[in-house]
Amino acid sequence: MNTRILSQHNIFYLFFILVLLVGSCAKINSPTGGPVDRTPPKVVETIPVKGAKNFRGKRITITFDEYVALDNINEKFMVSPPIKKKPKVYLKGKSVITDFDEPLRDSTTYTFYFQDAIKDLNAGNKIDNYQFVLSTGPVIDSLSVTGNVGYSSNLEVPEKTMVLMYANLADSAVVKTIPDYISRIDQTGYFRIDNVKPGKYRLYALKDQDNSRNYNLPDEEFAFLDSAINITPEKNFIPVKKDTVPVKKVETKPIQPQRKETTAGKKKEEKVVLPPVLKGEYQLYMFAALKKSHYLGSSARPSKYMLSYTLSLPPDSMKFDFSIPGAKPDKYIIERSRNRDSMKVWLTDSSLYNRPTDSTLVKYPFTDSLKKIVYKTDTIPMRFVMPRSFKGGKVKKAKYGLGSNIGTGFLKPGQNIVFISETPFRQADTSKIHIYDITDKEKKLNKYSLERDTINSGRYVMNSVITLGKKYLLIADSAAFGNIYNESNDSTAFKFSLKDPESYSSLTLNISNYKGERIIQLLDKSEKIVREVFMNKDGKVLFSLLENGNYRIRVIYDLNGDKKWTTGDFNSGRQPEPVSYYATELEMKPNWNLEQDWDIGVRNIKDQKLKQQKLDPGKH
Repeated sequence: MNTRILSQHNIFYLFFILVLLVGSCAKINSPTGGPVDRTPPKVVETIPVKGAKNFRGKRITITFDEYVALDNINEKFMVSPPIKKKPKVYLKGKSVITDFDEPLRDSTTYTFYFQDAIKDLNAGNKIDNYQFVLSTGPVIDSLSVTGNVGYSSNLEVPEKTMVLMYANLADSAVVKTIPDYISRIDQTGYFRIDNVKPGKYRLYALKDQDNSRNYNLPDEEFAFLDSAINITPEKNFIPVKKDTVPVKKVETKPIQPQRKETTAGKKKEEKVVLPPVLKGEYQLYMFAALKKSHYLGSSARPSKYMLSYTLSLPPDSMKFDFSIPGAKPDKYIIERSRNRDSMKVWLTDSSLYNRPTDSTLVKYPFTDSLKKIVYKTDTIPMRFVMPRSFKGGKVKKAKYGLGSNIGTGFLKPGQNIVFISETPFRQADTSKIHIYDITDKEKKLNKYSLERDTINSGRYVMNSVITLGKKYLLIADSAAFGNIYNESNDSTAFKFSLKDPESYSSLTLNISNYKGERIIQLLDKSEKIVREVFMNKDGKVLFSLLENGNYRIRVIYDLNGDKKWTTGDFNSGRQPEPVSYYATELEMKPNWNLEQDWDIGVRNIKDQKLKQQKLDPGKH
């Protein structure tokens, strides 16, 4: 009996070892090393053949030499001319299949744009700009249209933008119907519509908010050409073959604009060479039309103390009123913007700001269905939930913060001292605020005046005589500043001095070659306006006391003379006011006096150094 049990145990262990051995032998590991796969999938068969004529089917099958994946196909896939019901695109084995239920138009060339949505399954190598062309008639249309799209205000490339082309030349066509041809711009703003039939067309660009493929919403960003374009056989589409000859990379120095620099009495000049700007044939400049209807644009409660409301348009002479049912007006403070199209409401009574929800009434101008401007009153519940810590407890209350422009230790020549609070200041206690001249061995008290900003209740401006070459100490004792919620500053001290004007730079622009009014804007690297000057004729512009750093310069051709950039309006046929940029960025260094000549008769230039992906249109 024992012998039999032992024998059975031996058989079990032998069987277990055998399974492990077989499993280890059967396991296949991926080979290590070897070249990285960078080859995109190759098409081995299509049904129908690419370029098929007299097509009557409802399916396209494209088979590759390996398994593929679809990347964001719903967004990238397009058909030109558009089909009302979007085709279904899916995978089956090594094939990409496109099914469509809607009958295609007779005698029409169709282009199925996959862009870079098809990639191999393993390495993710994409097929760039893949297109499949066929015709429901006896010929393949072979003409093409090229161009570029940029924002009208800054010439930057808009994302996710479509280009629409209509054979119907009526202005209403782009509002009511889908286009005859459609495409997308690439990352440089370039577009190319191929396989176009000869004829006259209207050309538009659109950021489509509702997937309607037409300009049916007034808030959509849009662009249009002033006149129809004529597509003739001279525009024959010739496929661009990729150059298989290796190109030797040549290092080049970056192009710099002409400079007349004066540093420590020395002058330096360099020749102007504008960077190349490669463009398509037609240029479209996108804009968002001005809002024409009055309505309440937004309402928010970013903190328990503060409520905010914004209108779509300034109310002009009409009222924009606020109230809380059951609360007297002295329980809150209202701050309105300069043009009265927005307001902040500061709740001053704890019975209001400690409630999670306050019911508010807002009365404002409203454009009704008959396009008449009437008053509308909305009841808006304003809710605020106190944030909690990750452990479920309450967030620790932050200390009251007092900001100032002398926190860096320097004050700019001609600048006043400014104090900032995120919440409305209460009356400052000037007996606790002192400025001392500490240049000499003994501190000398400086006189000052303190004024609250009339627009921003969280801003105080201090006026005092600050002299170059002296050092100062500003002391704000505890509770010198505070807000209306009984929060106060801790005792604070600032050491500062007036920054030497020689540590700044100045820029002189010699503006020429344009008749008419213009606005010259100095921008920082993020294109925020630093300063601007209005001019009605050619001449010099001086920007002095500039901080060190890189700047850009933009000109707005102020066609209507209102001293601001004006957007476009399709209904009236008005294009947005054109802008242009100085060819490159300008780097300003300490104690530089830089003088630049700028011919603003040359428009729509922007430094292509900042667009490293700017490509030759012939390669698309």
